[in-house]
Amino acid sequence: MNATRASFRAPNRRAFLQTSALVVAGTALSPRSWSQVNGANNEIRVAVVGINGRGASHIDEFNKLAGVRVTALCDVDRRVLDARAAKLPGVATYQDIRSLLESGEVDAISIATTNHWHSLATIWACQAGKDVYVEKPCSHNVFEGRKCVEAARKYGRIVQHGTQQRGGGGARFRALVQSGVYGKLLVSKGYCCKPRWSIGTKPVQEPPPELDFNLWLGPAPQQPFHENLVHYNWHWFWDFGNGDVGNQGSMRWTSLAGPSAEPCPAASSASAAVM
Repeated sequence: MNATRASFRAPNRRAFLQTSALVVAGTALSPRSWSQVNGANNEIRVAVVGINGRGASHIDEFNKLAGVRVTALCDVDRRVLDARAAKLPGVATYQDIRSLLESGEVDAISIATTNHWHSLATIWACQAGKDVYVEKPCSHNVFEGRKCVEAARKYGRIVQHGTQQRGGGGARFRALVQSGVYGKLLVSKGYCCKPRWSIGTKPVQEPPPELDFNLWLGPAPQQPFHENLVHYNWHWFWDFGNGDVGNQGSMRWTSLAGPSAEPCPAASSASAAVM
C-alpha cells in the first residue's frame, strides 16, 4: 500500500459546524465541545478511526453529546474492533478506512490512529466530503501538515487539530496575557515529566491473524512485524511516530505559543534526560 491511492468520490456536503467562527479564530474543539455543532438533520454521524487507545476516549465523549451519534468504527485490528463494537449495538465496523469513507452514513471522522496515518487519513476524508477531527500531531512531518491544510481548503472541509489545550482554559489564559495586564510576555516555558523505560527488543514474527498489518503500515515503508509496534511502542520508531517530541511536545508547544501574539517564537530550545 502507498500514499498515491485514487481519490474518493465526495458525497453531498453537509453542514458540520453551526458556525465556522471558532475555527477561524483558532479555538480548539475537543470531542466534548462538538456539542455545539449541528448537521443537516440536527445529528452529526461520526466515525472513529483508530480505537485502541485515544480513540476509545473519543467514542466515550461522543456518546455523551446530544445531536451526535457514533455510526461507525474503524480499526485494522479486528480484536479491538469487535470488542469496541460489542458496546455499541448497530454500529458499522470497518478494517479499511477507504471502505469507511465510501459510506454515506458518516458526516465526520475522528482520527486517533498511529501518527504516520494522521495526514493521509485526513486528506482522504476531505476528498470524500467528510469533516475531520484529528489527534495531535496532525502530521508525521511539516510537509504532510501543509498538505492537510491544502486539502481542507481545496475540498471546503473543516479540519480540527486535536490540540485541546488551546481551547477552554487555554484560550482564556491567552486573552489574559494579550490584554497586557502582566506586561509583555518575554519567555514561555513548558514542562512535562514522563519517565520512559527501555522497551527492549522483540523478535520478528508473523502478525496476529486478526491484525491487517499491511493496512497498519499504510504509507510507511514495508517491514516485518514485531510486538514492539502494536499497539503503543510504535511512538518510538520514526516510520510511525515522532518520539515524545511529537507525542507530549506537540501539546507543550501549543500551550507556549498560545499566549503570545507573535506567530512564531524568535528562538526555542529543548532538553531531555536518558534514564
